[in-house]
This record gives sequence, structure tokens and C-alpha cells, in this order.
Amino acid sequence: QFEVERTVAAFPEVKFVFSKTGTAEAAADPMPPNVSDTFIILKPHEEWPNPEEPKQALISRMQAELSKLPGNNYEFTQPIQMRFNELVSGVRSDVAVKVFGDEFGPLERTAADIARVLKEIPGSDAVKAEQTSGLPALTITVDREAISRYGLSVADVQDVVAIAIGGRDAGQVFEGDRRFDLVVRLPDEMRRDLSGIETLPIPLPPDSSVGAEGSTGPRYVPLGLVAKLEIAEGQNQVGRENGKRRIVVQANVRNRDIGSFVAEARVRIARDVKLPAGYWLAWGGQFENLVAARERLSIVVPACFLLIFGLLYATFRSVKYALLVFSGVPLAMTGGIVALWLRDMPFSISAGVGFIALSGVAVLNGLVMITFINQLRDEGAALEDGIVRGSLTRLRPVLMTALVASFGFVPMALATGTGAEVQRPLATVVIGGIVSATVLTLAVLPALYRMWHRLDEPSPAAEDAAESAPLS
Repeated sequence: QFEVERTVAAFPEVKFVFSKTGTAEAAADPMPPNVSDTFIILKPHEEWPNPEEPKQALISRMQAELSKLPGNNYEFTQPIQMRFNELVSGVRSDVAVKVFGDEFGPLERTAADIARVLKEIPGSDAVKAEQTSGLPALTITVDREAISRYGLSVADVQDVVAIAIGGRDAGQVFEGDRRFDLVVRLPDEMRRDLSGIETLPIPLPPDSSVGAEGSTGPRYVPLGLVAKLEIAEGQNQVGRENGKRRIVVQANVRNRDIGSFVAEARVRIARDVKLPAGYWLAWGGQFENLVAARERLSIVVPACFLLIFGLLYATFRSVKYALLVFSGVPLAMTGGIVALWLRDMPFSISAGVGFIALSGVAVLNGLVMITFINQLRDEGAALEDGIVRGSLTRLRPVLMTALVASFGFVPMALATGTGAEVQRPLATVVIGGIVSATVLTLAVLPALYRMWHRLDEPSPAAEDAAESAPLS
């Protein structure tokens, strides 16, 4: 970990770096001792050797240097983003594939196959499977035939091993009002010595016939004669969820939206990875947020549009006028989509919220113009004259509303600091949609009004005929 810190601190863009390994005294973030959180504090952009370099490029250079250090897996993320991922699905990455099953052998093989497939998908970054094995463990297997010859039981052997290696309370020590448990066990250096553990004396029972004839002292047999000791790799951790064992394969998504990445990953995994019988997959990470937000938006957006249409109908008492004003919403949304495409931004939840806000502004401008044209016609103005005068008179209010909203979102659209990933899509959608909605309000909406009312005004021929008709 010190080598990791030295490698990262060597970058001139880094102000300082520190790490947190394992679980702290206050176990709010329980982590095994083989996991470290390295916090990198960067200097202001103007102090970088190349101030125009984006942060993602710096992360790529750090990854290239850190990949030269063997034995580690790295994942770059933001602290708050990591915490939210952990709270939502228990993983730190953007996307997680959880493999559920009963045996760790098939679980590990399936997880390795899934990680291989994810690495081949464009946009994947920091793909890794959860490390569940590789922890050295001392295994002591009791030889039941040997202990039967010595008249011992399994508990006799296990008690000695438990006291020597794990420790056992032998009493209490009092210091004034305080008391402490007195624990008996072997020193640390002897507990790491396999040959020394093999010589642990196992006391024989008094009625045992093993030993020299006439021996009156306590008789013992070394642990190595009644048990087999070996150090082998064991399970590093056993992850469970909903009562089933599971291994998590994690991946971050770079330069691509999570929705399309998961859609492609589902197809590739279903095609290239064969799950054993009784094993299944579940998807987690930020993708869970996306699915939940998408479900909420599928309810909120239609409800918002219905509410807008209901308010328009209540204003005009006419379905025709309500639809005429509501026609500004589709073209406004078209402008928002084009703006996202021009800035190469994927659709996100913040962009969806921007579309909802955009709908209100688009309807407001159309409502201002249609209401004034109707007012002129109620005062006796002809259709053509009312449309022209109403459009010209309401030109300034419509432009003022559009410009105020557009200019107000420009700083958010150009933001690069904290929260920019949320602000930029929302502002981009609103600015692009207001531009297209303004064009609709000033140019297309009067034309639609004229088309929808062309039957309201009599034609010139009908007017001449009415004038020449005799009075009865």
C-alpha cells in the first residue's frame, strides 16, 4: 500500500494522498484487511502542468502506472458515489453481476467467465471478480484410528489445539475495581511454527495401557502422531445474500451509458456463459438506481403531461385549444434530444427531470400567445389580423421568457466542478428544448392556429354572395 501511495504521489497533479486499510475501530465500513481505500486529493486545475487535461485522462495515466505493481486490483471512483453504491446494492462499482449458488467451485468458475466477457465489452473498466479463496489456513485433521489406539477422543485433541492456538480463559485478574480475563495460549512465534505445533503434548487418559510399564508420571503423546497438520489455501470470505452463497463480479462504465452497457452485457453473458444447474444471476450497482428511477419516471412523466393538459383544458374550456398549446411539448423535447446528441451526452435521470421542466416552459409561451390572439378575436379582430397582431405583440414576452431561462442554465451546462455530472444534462436539455420551443411558438404555432380555424372564417366568395343576396 505504501508503494501505491508513492506511485500516486509522484504525479504533479496530486496534492497529497492517504489510505485506510481494513476496518476502523468504529466499524461503520466493515472491510477485510486486504482492502484499502486510497484517497487522492488533487490540486486545482490551474496548477496542473496541463490545465486543459480532463480528469479522466489523469485517471488513465494513474491506472497505467499502478498496473505495473503486481498483486493488486484497482478501482477509481468518487467517495460519495462509492458509498451510495454500497448502500443500494452492497457493491462499490457502477455495475455488479451477482452469481448465486451452493458450491464455491462452480461459483468461482462462472464468475471468472463473466469477468472475461465483461472485459470484452466496450466501455468496461476495472472489471474484477470477488476474491473468495487464497487465504492460507492451518488444517488439523484428527486421525481417528490413531486416537483410538491411545484411548483418546476427538474432544481431547481438539481441546489442546483450541487452548494452544485459539486461547482459553483460565481465570480473572483484578486491579482495583477492574477485572480482566486471564487467557492461556502459545506465544505468537510458536503458533506460526508448524513443527512446534506438531510436538504439542496430548495427555493420555489414566486408564490407557500405552506407555512404559511402571511409569507413574503423566503420560503424553505428541499431536503429530494423532493428527495430520497441513497449511493449504482456504476460503478468504463466504458471501451470502438471501440465504444463498454468492460471488460478485464488478465493473465500472466509462464513456458509455449504463443502460446500453447492461443490455449488451446481458446478451453476451447469456450467449457465452453457461450457468450450472441451480445457479442464477442478479444485476446490481448503479443499474439498480437506473431501473428504479426509470420505473418512477414511467409514472411521473405521463402524470405530468396529463396534469398540464388538464390545466390547459380548464383554462380554455376547449380540447382544441388545449391540444394546440400542448403541441409545443413534442417539439421542445425534440430540441432537448438534439442538444444531448450534439454534446454527446447519454440520457440520464437528470436529463429526464430537465424534460419535465422544459414542458412547463414550452406550454407557458404557447399559452401567452394563444390567449392574446383569442382576446383580439373576441374584440372583433379578423382571423388573419388577430394572428399577425398577436404574434408581433407577444414576440417580446416570449423571447424574454426563453432568453431568461436559457441564459440562466448556461453556467450549469458548462459546469465542471462538483455535481457537474447532474447539472450538465439537465441544463443541456432545457436550453436545447427552449430554443426549439421558441421557434415553434413564434413560427409554427400561428400557422397551426390558422390551419385549425380556417373553417371559422367565410371565404371571399361566400362573403360576396352574402352581400349581393336580396333582403327578405
